[in-house]
This record gives sequence, C-alpha cells and structure tokens, in this order.
Amino acid sequence: MEAAIITIMALLFLSFVALGVFVTVKAVKATKRGVDRTLNQARRTVEDTTLRAKSFGQAGVAGELARLRLSLRTSMRATQEALQAGVGEDASLRESLDLFHRLSGHGLELDEDLKRLEREPDRAYVSGQLPDLTARTERITSSADALRRAARDRALKFAEDDLSALSAQIDVEAGALRHWTGPETPQGPVREDTPGVAPGAGEAWGRPAGASGQSEQASPGAGGETPAITPPDPRRTAYPWEKSARPETTT
Repeated sequence: MEAAIITIMALLFLSFVALGVFVTVKAVKATKRGVDRTLNQARRTVEDTTLRAKSFGQAGVAGELARLRLSLRTSMRATQEALQAGVGEDASLRESLDLFHRLSGHGLELDEDLKRLEREPDRAYVSGQLPDLTARTERITSSADALRRAARDRALKFAEDDLSALSAQIDVEAGALRHWTGPETPQGPVREDTPGVAPGAGEAWGRPAGASGQSEQASPGAGGETPAITPPDPRRTAYPWEKSARPETTT
C-alpha cells in the first residue's frame, strides 16, 4: 500500500515537473518571438529612415535606388496591413491576401536586387539598369496599390450600405415615435373656464385635459390612464458620449 502511494506521488511530481518545463519553454518561445518582432520593427524603421534620407539628400544613382526601395517598401507594407486587418471581417479578402503573398515574392526579389546595386561600384552599369528597375517597381507597386484600394472601397461600400439600412430603420422608428396621439376617451367636453385647467391643455399629449388630475392619482389597476410617455429606465446602458447625472446634494 505504501509503495503504491509513493508511486502515485512520484508520478504526480513528475507530471508537475513536466508541466512546469512545458510552460517555461512556451514562455521562452513567446518572449523570443516578441523580441524578434521588436528587433525586426526597429531594423525596418532604421532602414526606412536611412532610405528616406538618401532619397532626399543624395542625387544621381544612389538617390534613385533609395527612392525605388522606399516606394516599394511603403506600398507593400500598407497593402499588407490593410489586407490583414480586413480579412478577419471579410472572408472574401483571403484570396486577395494569397495573391499579395505571391506578389510579395517578386517584391522581395526586387528589393534584394536594388540592395545589391547600392553596393555596386560601377555606377555606369547601375545607371543602365535603372529603367528596367523603375518599370519593375512601378508594376509591383501598382498591383499592390490596386489590391489595397479595392479592399478599402469594398469596406467603404459595406459600411455605406449598413449605414443606409440603419438610417431607414431609424426614420421608421422616429415616425412611429411621433404618433403619440391615442384613441380619445369618451368623456364630456372640458369647459375652458374650469379652474386649474389651462385652455388647450387637453390636447397637450393626446389625452383630455379633464383626465389629467385623475390619471395622475389613479392607479393602472383602477382604470386610470397610463402616462403618455414612459419615464426612462435608470438601469439603461450608459454610452461614452453621455454625461453622468450630477448627484443631489443635501444641506
């Protein structure tokens, strides 16, 4: 019996140790991925800043190569972010994202070619390659821009259709809310000289003026009229644009 208990305890201990090792490895891998993303982002930022400085500060072949690389990277990054952000809400963009991945292969190849030519000492040779490099850059960036703009137009169209449908529903609801006049209660006419009743007060909220005092005192079970407008529920959901009610002060 004692041997069985010892065996069970040993198995439990080994299970906890294995679980701890597994959790530790997962945490280390997640931390490494986070560090890699941070380093990659920092490296891209430095490269973009360097290319921007070269494109504006250097003339000739070096400045043109920097301008082409910066244009390529900016267009591809913007398209990638737009498609990845929209594919979660619109599954139709998944095919567009697959096409962009294929386009990214050509973009990476072009970026490597431009990077190698930056280190090429023969500037005359590089100058002769610029027309072809410019045409390749424009073809890739034009395709990327077309995907990004089409995805943006699609999202705007869906948002516009949803807003139009919502506006139509609100118009119908607003029209229904304005029909507050209900069926008139068969009562005798109210004299205008009745004390405590203002002239025309009976038509204020679609009920006879003489029934005002009765409806306020009578309960619904007693046959009295219900108020024309239901008071708001204090437990309703609050929205960020609403001001909170100022608490009452007692003196």
